[in-house]
Amino acid sequence: MVRIIKPCVEVITPLDGEQILRHLEICGRTCYKSADKITPGSARTLINNLIKMRHESVLEHFSITVRFTCDIGVYKDLTRHRIASFSIESTRYCNYSKGKFGSELKVIEPCHIKKDSPEYAIWLETMEYIEKQYIKMSEMEGVRPDQLRMILPHSTAAEVCMTANIREWRHVFALRCAKAAHPSVQEVTKMLLAIFHDKIPVLFDDLYEQFFTEEEV
Repeated sequence: MVRIIKPCVEVITPLDGEQILRHLEICGRTCYKSADKITPGSARTLINNLIKMRHESVLEHFSITVRFTCDIGVYKDLTRHRIASFSIESTRYCNYSKGKFGSELKVIEPCHIKKDSPEYAIWLETMEYIEKQYIKMSEMEGVRPDQLRMILPHSTAAEVCMTANIREWRHVFALRCAKAAHPSVQEVTKMLLAIFHDKIPVLFDDLYEQFFTEEEV
């Protein structure tokens, strides 16, 4: 039976919020030749002011790598961001009928289809049928993974490593946490925004307020 999993995010880069702010402060103060003004707590003030002034090029001096477990549709949205690097689980080379993959398909549970609804029942029936046909096709002589992938659905789970600088992550959140974005990509990017907001002060306060605090009021 097809395995249904929930999406998740994992931050691979160690995040020391204060150290990141100090790093960005050193870079940012180069513009103003104001290294003499570095004091305990000055990094927060400077970075906050730079964001308010939209002088965000300074934020490009630190990059963060994240691993997403998401559906194919989500990583299609993520890979539209150009100022980032990606390593993606390849359905061309991965044969999910093999034991190392549990001889099963993994699919992401849709966040925008109610589990007890008729639509969900149709979705689940379709996923199970595709898995059955995938396994059946894989048993045919000479069939390759790059042929098998032609019947995989958008719901197929895949891992994606994405590296981007902080300025680009802010851009990703601004677009992909917005209501206009697909619900599935909103789901994973909001997970990540919550982590970044918790770990790195100042840098994501405004976006967190926009996409969490205001919506909850």
